[in-house]
Amino acid sequence: MPEGDSKKPNIKELLAVAYIGVAVSICLLAVRHMGGLQQLELMAFDRLMQLRPDPGPDPRLLLVEVTEEDLDRWQEWPLSDGTLARVLATLQRHEPAAIGLDLARNFAQGEGNEELVAQMSEPNFIAITSVGNRESDRIPPPPGVPQQQVGSIDVPIDPDGAMRRHLLFNYDGEVNWHSLALRLARTYIKRGCPGYRPTAGVPCSEISAKLTPEQEYQLGDVVFHKLKTNSGGYQTISAGGYQILTNYRSANNAARTISLTNLLEEDFDPEWVKDKIVLVGVTAPSLQDLFFTPMSAIAEDPRMPGVVIQIQMTSQILSAVLDGDRLFWYWPEWAEIAWILAWAIAACALAAVSRNPLILIIGIGVLLTLLWGSTFILFLQQAWIPVAAPTIWIILAMAGIVFYKEYQAERQQQMVMRLLGQQTSPEIADALWESRDRLLESGRLPWQKVTATLFFSDIKGFSTISEEMQDVPERLMGWLNEYLNALSDEVLAHRGIVNKFLGDGMMAVFGVPIASTTEAEIAADAQMAVSCALAIRDKLVTLNRDWKGRQLPAVQMRVGIFTGVAMVGSLGGKNRLEYAVIGDSANTASRLESSFKDRQVDDCRILIGKETLQYLDGKFEVEDWGSLPVKGKKQCVEVYRVIGKC
Repeated sequence: MPEGDSKKPNIKELLAVAYIGVAVSICLLAVRHMGGLQQLELMAFDRLMQLRPDPGPDPRLLLVEVTEEDLDRWQEWPLSDGTLARVLATLQRHEPAAIGLDLARNFAQGEGNEELVAQMSEPNFIAITSVGNRESDRIPPPPGVPQQQVGSIDVPIDPDGAMRRHLLFNYDGEVNWHSLALRLARTYIKRGCPGYRPTAGVPCSEISAKLTPEQEYQLGDVVFHKLKTNSGGYQTISAGGYQILTNYRSANNAARTISLTNLLEEDFDPEWVKDKIVLVGVTAPSLQDLFFTPMSAIAEDPRMPGVVIQIQMTSQILSAVLDGDRLFWYWPEWAEIAWILAWAIAACALAAVSRNPLILIIGIGVLLTLLWGSTFILFLQQAWIPVAAPTIWIILAMAGIVFYKEYQAERQQQMVMRLLGQQTSPEIADALWESRDRLLESGRLPWQKVTATLFFSDIKGFSTISEEMQDVPERLMGWLNEYLNALSDEVLAHRGIVNKFLGDGMMAVFGVPIASTTEAEIAADAQMAVSCALAIRDKLVTLNRDWKGRQLPAVQMRVGIFTGVAMVGSLGGKNRLEYAVIGDSANTASRLESSFKDRQVDDCRILIGKETLQYLDGKFEVEDWGSLPVKGKKQCVEVYRVIGKC
């Protein structure tokens, strides 16, 4: 199998990834449906709006503001009817297109009421009313002002206290009030959009209002689609009345501004008023007509005066009808869910195929960049689509899959070690781990034919030693464990695996479970096996010296090494499995260890076959011991004793 295949996820892993993705999706869709993600979507909406280019002030609008300095200057609040009459008269002399008074005037204030009533009778004047949520909040319109010259200032407030919506129409049980912004925009249009040439749609003189067959409000060519409970990132708002989403023009500079004092002292350019929509209202913080908006984070003051919000709404209507700017639009619910799931699938796919943590981190960054980038591009086209939900999907889906893969990795590691029966060297463990997907099949290491080097060892005269020490089994087993532990350490240090312990003996294999496929790799395995045997011989000298000092038996041992073809894989049933190595090569290595028992020329006699010698590349000194007949083989094995390294 090619090297790259080991990094491909198997069907079982892909199914697990799919299950995790489905589970996360179901849970989060339920949370989203109940409004659990609404606040995150609103925060994302605000951030996207703040990132848009600032178009600057709307030249069709003018704000006459009542500031703290004005309150100090005139020393009156509420402003008297006479003062307001002077304000309106001053403005009217300079021929504005429309005047909106964002101040309650449902009853007289001080002197000058007759003059004020006269000013409010002008056809381009718009007063305010408020339906309110409670009777105590209601603000009736000024007496005598026609309904078509009154606009509602009611604005829905989102659960987090911010104003993002515009109540275009508000029904109080008797009258369906137009909003103040809509009244001002329609007054401006009816007067022929003085001083301004529309860049989109029909001429102002031909712009009229009507209801579409779907009972949605249309002004000119623009349909103001009603906001629904689940439009965009919303899920749980009340969509009563006729609401649209407000498109805030600017955080700090929505329109040119004149203070009340400058107006009354006529310290301004008359052209600022001529043919403009003028709103009169308070911006003084002490009067508390301040609200949070999507622009709060980048505004000079996080709370925006109510009259400025009315300017934003008026500008939005004019820009949509006269300039061709799009109103906010939304996908249907099924499209939003499909959008969210598409990103979840992309995240699952990335997490499934990626094993490198760095690549996974980079992949997450790329996915999130693509998500937010595409969302922002669509937002510039006035599309509000979910972004927080797919962001959470990506993070949670990836986290879930990573945790699952780590859990599976730990289980597989335990399974691999159980199947191998013993620990392996770090190098083999790393290689095995990289190839675990193709090595592990249904909890087993599949059988494969390999060329490996087999290593058998045994203690000479162990039966006699154990008989002499049988009265003290703890002493015997402690001594034996020291011996076997020393052998195991050397095997692992030389990139072999300890396949099994055979009483006082040991079987080790070099070249598995990651099969050596080239002549160079097979030669390296054979040389490692012989080097391991020599290292054990050197260590045995130290062990014997130590054991003699502790009145423990000194030992001599035999090692047989043979290189050849073997079958390796899991052997056994569901209750017991072991990593088996079978074949003539294993038999031959075992025979080499046990042959010529009368020729123990040193404490650690190492015999190898010619098949191993041919891979040693002259790096070891050997002596020829002739041929050895091996049970089950027609031909004898040529035997060599390893003396040492050259």
